[in-house]
Formats: sequence, C-alpha cells, structure tokens
Amino acid sequence: MQPGGHHILVIEDEQPIRRFLMASLSNEGYRISEAASGEEGLRMASSQPPDLVILDLGLPDLDGHDVLKRLREWYTSPIIILSARDQETQKIKALDGGADDYVTKPFGIGELLARMRTAMRHAQRSGPEETTITVGDIRVDRSARLVRRKGEEVHLTPLEYKLLVTLARHAGKVLTHRFLLREVWGPQNSQENHYLRVFVASLRRKLEDDPARPRYILTEQGVGYRFAAD
Repeated sequence: MQPGGHHILVIEDEQPIRRFLMASLSNEGYRISEAASGEEGLRMASSQPPDLVILDLGLPDLDGHDVLKRLREWYTSPIIILSARDQETQKIKALDGGADDYVTKPFGIGELLARMRTAMRHAQRSGPEETTITVGDIRVDRSARLVRRKGEEVHLTPLEYKLLVTLARHAGKVLTHRFLLREVWGPQNSQENHYLRVFVASLRRKLEDDPARPRYILTEQGVGYRFAAD
C-alpha cells in the first residue's frame, strides 16, 4: 500500500527522534504532525484525527498508557507504540490496552514503516468482515469452515480452527497470550499459556513448510503471536 498522503501523528518528547521520524516519514510521502507531550498529542488527535498515531510511553506529563487509554475511548485507527521500555509486561499492557503494535527503541525505520503499512492495511479491512481470508498459501473459508494450504484441504480440530481464524482475522497484529486464550478458550482460561503452546505447535505442523522456522504463525517472545500478513 502506498502512503498516499496519509496523516501520521507522532507523540514523542525526544526532539531528535521527532526530527528523524519527520524526515524519514515525509520522504515516504506521509504528512506528519508532531506533539512533545501527551496532552498536546490528545488535543491534536481530537482536532484533526490522523490515520495513524506513533506514541511514546515515556512522556513528560502523562504516562503513555494513559494517553493510549484516552485515545481508545474514541479513536479507532491504528496506534503503534514506539518506546524504550522493552519489558514484556509493558508490551502486554500496551497491546491489551488497544495498541496495534509495539516497536522498541532503538529501531530501524524499515521495520517501523513495514509495521505502519500492515496496521493501516488491517484498518482498511476492518469494515464488514470477509468470509475468506487468504495469506500466502493459506486460505481460510469461514463460511464453509474449510482451510486449504497450497490448494489442499487441511483437517483441523475445532479448537485449532478457532485459534487459526482468530489469528488470521488480525493478520499482521500482535495478539497477546491473554487475548488469544480469552477468545479461543474463554475468560476462565486466560492464564493457561501451555494451551497456546500446544495448539500453536500443532497448527505449525499442519500449515508450515518448516515448523521450526515458521512463515505464518510468528512468536512475539513473551508477549504472544502474530499471523504474518502478505
């Protein structure tokens, strides 16, 4: 997807990083607004809603998690966290709080751009859901409850199918362990991470050319899983 003048709001207190993002994203065709504090970012987002927000957690006036929470009260477009906080608990809290992705500083601009494109593609598809999801060689036909790999039907158990559909519906987005467990097994099992490990391993055996080096079901260490987007 080409940027096409998409409007990006950067909420970041470090001026060198804002300048770097301004230059790098502008060169890719994006329109950039910048805010140096949480309150300023919230005002800018409400007065001229952007197509995507890049949000730092370590802001001078508000904690980034609070900014995320206030944004998600009304803002439905993608939010990508860009933070030096690399603890798994921080990532899980942000993703469970409504962030679409989490990029840790120091970061490569190529990776950030790729995650932005994926988040905006996903947002564009978030209208009426398509009954068929196709990513690479994997095709999930939800109306027929059929999964095909390279044209051949793949036989999945009901729980394997439910887990795959949950991952595929959010292709490109990091889904936390807690979210997946709630969606597939119900809220009473939100801490049973071993369920996920067993079923993800089974799906990889059935869907991946090399389960040890998966192409589709990717691990976000300590946080959750991501179904790769084309």
